[in-house]
Amino acid sequence: MNSKFHKIGLIDTHAGGDVSRIVFSGVKNLPGKTVREKMEYLQKHGDGLRKTLLFEPYGVPEMSIDLIVPSSQREAVAGYIIMEVMGYPIYSGSNTLCTATAVIEKGLVAKKEGIISFKLESPAGLVDIEANIVNGIVESVTCQGLPSYIHSYKQIIEVPNLGEVTYSIAYSGGFYVLVEASQFGFKLNKSEEEELSKTAYMIIEAIRKKESFKHYSLGDVGPVPFLHFMGDLTKKEEGFYSSPSTTYVHPRVICRSTTGTGTSARLAYLYYENKIKQGDKLETISLRDTKFIGVFESVEKQKNYNVINNKISGKSYIIGKQDIYINCDDSMLNHLDTLNELTNVLE
Repeated sequence: MNSKFHKIGLIDTHAGGDVSRIVFSGVKNLPGKTVREKMEYLQKHGDGLRKTLLFEPYGVPEMSIDLIVPSSQREAVAGYIIMEVMGYPIYSGSNTLCTATAVIEKGLVAKKEGIISFKLESPAGLVDIEANIVNGIVESVTCQGLPSYIHSYKQIIEVPNLGEVTYSIAYSGGFYVLVEASQFGFKLNKSEEEELSKTAYMIIEAIRKKESFKHYSLGDVGPVPFLHFMGDLTKKEEGFYSSPSTTYVHPRVICRSTTGTGTSARLAYLYYENKIKQGDKLETISLRDTKFIGVFESVEKQKNYNVINNKISGKSYIIGKQDIYINCDDSMLNHLDTLNELTNVLE
C-alpha cells in the first residue's frame, strides 16, 4: 500500500454512552515486552494515532480509542492500550467493558451461551473478565476495578469565581477529585452538563496549581485529570445503594457514562466514610440515565492507605464495524502536526 495511504480496521462500541473505537488492524507491532511498555512507546513516538482518531475529521474528543496489541501474558487473550483526549490512562472501566465485548465479537474468545471468563492485559496489568452471553449477544460484562483508595479527605481550596470548595482525592486507576454536587446546587441532570463542565474545569485548574499527587507504589502518574461529581446516596435495598454521578475528563468533555474508575473512586469514598461494607453494591447513574454497578469486594492495607478491591459491571454495545482510510496528503491532518508520529506506527 502507498506509504501515504493507510487503512485502520476497527469496531465501534459504547458503554453507558461513552464511545470506544477498538482498533484491530492497520497498526505495526509496537516495541516493548509488556502492554505498558508498548503504551509508553506509542505515547512517545506515535501519539499521532491518538490525535488522528480523536479529532476531526475522524473523531471527536469525547471518544476513546483502544488499540489491540499482543499480550505479554500467556493467559491473556489480548492486550489493549487506552487512548483518550487527556492522554494514556493505564486503566479504564468503560474502555475495558467495550474492549471485552469487541474481542468476543471479533472471535478472539469463543462466544458461548452463559458466563464466559477470560483475561485481558491492560497497561495496569492483567484484568479478569466475565461476560454473560444471551442468545448470542453480550448482555453484560464484569471486570476488575483497580485497587482504589482515598488519598486525602475533605480538603478546602479557594477557587476563583466559585469561592471555597470542599473536595477529596481518590485513586482508582487515575487520580480523581471527588466533589459533592450539592455544594453547587447541582441535581446532576443533563440540562446542567455545560455548567458542570465549566465548574469542574475551574476546580481542577485550581487544584493543579496548588498541589500534585503521588501513588503509593507508582509514584508520579501526572497531574490530576478527573473530577467526579457525587450525587445523593439512596439505599435501594440492604447492601445496594444508588447515586447520580458525573465524571469530567477534559475542558468541555463530560463523560456520557459514570465511568468505571469514577465508580471505583466513589466506592473507596463510601468505605472511607463507613457507609458501605464488604459485599455491598453501588449503582452510579449518569446524566443520560445509563448505569454501572460497582461491588466492594475486600480491603487491604498498603502503606498508610486502606485500599479497596472492587469490580465493575455494565453493558457494552457494538455500534459499527468499519475501515478508516488515512491519506497523509489530506490537508485536514495539518492541524495535528504529528504526521511523522502517525506514519511511525501505521502499516
